[in-house]
Amino acid sequence: MEDDVLQSAEVWRAAGRGVALATVVETWGSAPRPVGSQLAIDETGHFAGSVSGGCVEGEVVTQAMDVIADGKPRTLEFGVADETAWRVGLSCGGRIRIFVEKVA
Repeated sequence: MEDDVLQSAEVWRAAGRGVALATVVETWGSAPRPVGSQLAIDETGHFAGSVSGGCVEGEVVTQAMDVIADGKPRTLEFGVADETAWRVGLSCGGRIRIFVEKVA
């Protein structure tokens, strides 16, 4: 699956689209996807792969589009104690940290 994510990112970049790559860099407790899981996102909101599931990915896609627009990487954290986690659906009791960067 990781190869498909990177291949999608490569195809989108070759087509001239802005692309960001989100990678799970740390997890604590129960997390839906392991460290190293990736999500590629293009400037139109298309995505391939998975970093969490459910609404967390919607928030990651939104943040990735900002990264594509301004070129500034971000580290996102979602956890059960975080109000955002409940809003985006990460109520599994774990926490995840995701690094989002623009693909040059």
